[in-house]
Amino acid sequence: MKIFSNHSGKECYKKPSTYTDAVFYLITWFSLCRVLMINISEEMSTKDVEEIKFLFGNTLSREKVKKSKSFLDVIVELEKLDLVSPERVDIVGKCLLDIGRVDLVKKVNCYKMSAGPSAEPLAQRQSCQAAEIKQSQPAHIARVNMVVPVHKEAACGSPMERYNLNTNPRGVCVIIDCVGNGGEMLEQTFKALHFNVSLYLFLTSDLILLSLREILRPTENHIGDVFVCCIISRGSTHRLLGTDEYGGGFAIDCVRNLFTGDACPMLAGKPKLFFIQRYNVVESNLNYVAESVEVDGFNRQPASGSIPKEADIFWSHCWTEERQLLQRKHHSVYLKALTDALHDAQRRKLNLVDVQMRVNGAIFEHNRRNPGAAYSIDVKHTLRKNLYLD
Repeated sequence: MKIFSNHSGKECYKKPSTYTDAVFYLITWFSLCRVLMINISEEMSTKDVEEIKFLFGNTLSREKVKKSKSFLDVIVELEKLDLVSPERVDIVGKCLLDIGRVDLVKKVNCYKMSAGPSAEPLAQRQSCQAAEIKQSQPAHIARVNMVVPVHKEAACGSPMERYNLNTNPRGVCVIIDCVGNGGEMLEQTFKALHFNVSLYLFLTSDLILLSLREILRPTENHIGDVFVCCIISRGSTHRLLGTDEYGGGFAIDCVRNLFTGDACPMLAGKPKLFFIQRYNVVESNLNYVAESVEVDGFNRQPASGSIPKEADIFWSHCWTEERQLLQRKHHSVYLKALTDALHDAQRRKLNLVDVQMRVNGAIFEHNRRNPGAAYSIDVKHTLRKNLYLD
């Protein structure tokens, strides 16, 4: 097997025609892959490595993550799981894209085009499914877990479509700030993103639900291509309290269930985004009666060719301890990271999942530095297309 140059002067590989050529081809291919990973590892900062370790926190054991001191260490562990190999480097390109190292993604794409027998550039191989992302505790190290999708939008190998956001304003953004901290920052951000923003302050749990239900009534509120709901409130694991001092508030899932495709037909097929900052109170102090609330349907499989009622939802729910509100000049790390990432995404044309990954990274870094004031986060989505809020 010989290396030859094409018209562009770029070195390419002639496909092997004999067994000996095939063996040499594979050895060369493995060597090239290893050189690529070493080069990428050398160009990574300590912060980059920490973000990569965070992304694979649910794929590798905690012990393996802790022992990994470099990007190459992480790759070696992924190779042991057969997740990375000379012909399987998509996961590498994806994680580099998630941490914003587009320069290194280009190196992976060049390798795939020159060394891979049938690989396509990462930019042309977006996910062909709507994925659900979950990120959960432990206390100071959050983890990401990719689980079963609910709906296929495009054939594998074809670029994932994007939602059309052509209206002005883009849509409705409802912000409910029950603690008086973060609402105005969100308001400014979504106004800059061309949303019709309504900010409500210091609502009880009953008034929160009433305000959300009112949104469903006037038809003009649904003029737009996307709906956003932001809530900042005290609460417990599964409930929000608003400004209530007594009682049990309402189930957090009620918020999402109000805007599913069947509950709100005007929003069917349109992206619905939920950003929740909860300040955790002791659940034993709450007094509530179990409600008849529809079970979370994120994992239901739709009928072939149909759009499930839970489709097109992006759910980002972050929580930390209530005592942080007592700190002088407190601000939510989650909300600050979210608004910063949204502004950056507008400038750099990043999609919403990339925005969330940046938020994840900011929370991870905060938790690493401040284990006594940690944030936890649960993120999942059923978006069928890419969403750009530019």
